[in-house]
Amino acid sequence: MNSIILIADDDPVQRRLLEAMVRRFGYDVEVVDGGEAALTRLEAADKPAVSMLILDLVMPDLDGMGVLGKMRERRIGTPVIVQTAHGSIEAVISAMRAGAIDFVVKPVGAERLQVSIKNALRTDALEDEIRRMNRKASGTLGLKDIATQSPEMERIIRLGERAAKSTIPVLIEGESGVGKELVARAIQGASDRRGKPFVTVNCGALPENLVESILFGHEKGAFTGATEKHAGKFLEANGGTLFLDEVGELPLETQVKLLRALQEGEIDPVGGKRSVKVDIRLISATNQNLIELVKRGAFREDLYYRLNVFPISIPPLRNRRVDIPDLARRFAARFAAEEGRKLRGLSAEALALISRYDWPGNVRQLENAIFRAVVLVEGDELTVAEFPQIAAQVEGFDVRIPPAPVSSPLPPAPQKEIVRIEMRDPNVLRLLDENGNVRRLEDMEAETIRFALVHYRGQMSEMARRLGIGRSTLYRKMKDHGLNDPDEGIGTEAVA
Repeated sequence: MNSIILIADDDPVQRRLLEAMVRRFGYDVEVVDGGEAALTRLEAADKPAVSMLILDLVMPDLDGMGVLGKMRERRIGTPVIVQTAHGSIEAVISAMRAGAIDFVVKPVGAERLQVSIKNALRTDALEDEIRRMNRKASGTLGLKDIATQSPEMERIIRLGERAAKSTIPVLIEGESGVGKELVARAIQGASDRRGKPFVTVNCGALPENLVESILFGHEKGAFTGATEKHAGKFLEANGGTLFLDEVGELPLETQVKLLRALQEGEIDPVGGKRSVKVDIRLISATNQNLIELVKRGAFREDLYYRLNVFPISIPPLRNRRVDIPDLARRFAARFAAEEGRKLRGLSAEALALISRYDWPGNVRQLENAIFRAVVLVEGDELTVAEFPQIAAQVEGFDVRIPPAPVSSPLPPAPQKEIVRIEMRDPNVLRLLDENGNVRRLEDMEAETIRFALVHYRGQMSEMARRLGIGRSTLYRKMKDHGLNDPDEGIGTEAVA
């Protein structure tokens, strides 16, 4: 789903003009005729979130300044572009102080409005990403910080809110890269352990001979190389949360000790003489089917039931495509800031491309693809050209590499490989020929009629009505263009 732009203006002509303009930019648009209606839509919990508001300052029921004031009172953080008919500097200053991110003067030009919208969305995405990263670093990231428009993810958030109210063990399931650790951190951030230690253990990356020591700690001299006492991950997480990622990779011997630690609330450090009490909240995660591992004897059944008390299954990114544009904008804003690049965001074509790709690596793959695109982009906007590997795998996008030059006695000079990427939509009429010149009108007319023949299955009355011409005119034009000739692909039966 594209970003939703809400337009609030009491002038119906201005609303229609703005709506048509914003739709041409590639965004979804909703319109309201007053300030109260705008506030109602911004707070609607049963509808997709509004990405930005274009707000007229002068309206009869509740004017723009009133809307900005109520948005501040109700803590509605949607970015706002105000529009004014007079360009009064006092009104503009007041609106910006009240929280508007930019302003435009009626009648606004398409280029000015498009730049303003992209800048507003980029700024909002960057601010949200910075806030989220700061909360993550401080251990206060909450479930409300997981921005989503997907019903499946909203269900995950509701489950997380319930889990956060207790210390019940949570098992998060999902493919690699879907964001299992993010959900785990958000559960802690929404619980009474907010701000306490959050210790992550990647069980698949632990050396088999050191798993027990890393988890439970060891005493000095407990084994060769143990020159110092080590507390272990359980003690590091004491009072907070221990996140066991890829828990299905744990060796069976370690699974026994983990089960005891969970049941008794105490651990036995390697080489220790007594048990140590610990107070941890356990959240585990896996990208495997643990019940299948249990059947194969690779995972203890009793530990499985101990971990799988409150299961949460996160859907892959391909099943929640509505979240892809917002995630992409956030990543682009963050990486552009980190790399010192002036980037306005992603083009509508680039958003269409990445929204149609399946992303087998999920959010992590999307993040890396955006990072690469930000590093490589030469302009101020990410386009389809920055995603050649993705475009090559999505139907409707074509990657064409020029053929190698003809061989010659002398070795050819090194050349840069040029990759041209085109969007090819069979329903779009080409305006330029292969030489880059505007095509002749009669050629485009013939192509239009040929398409209509197929689209309306030779129903001449419907074709004429949709094309805005009479039947006799349609027959004449078809004859002029030779469309009754079977060699053109349309037989006489198709138009009878």
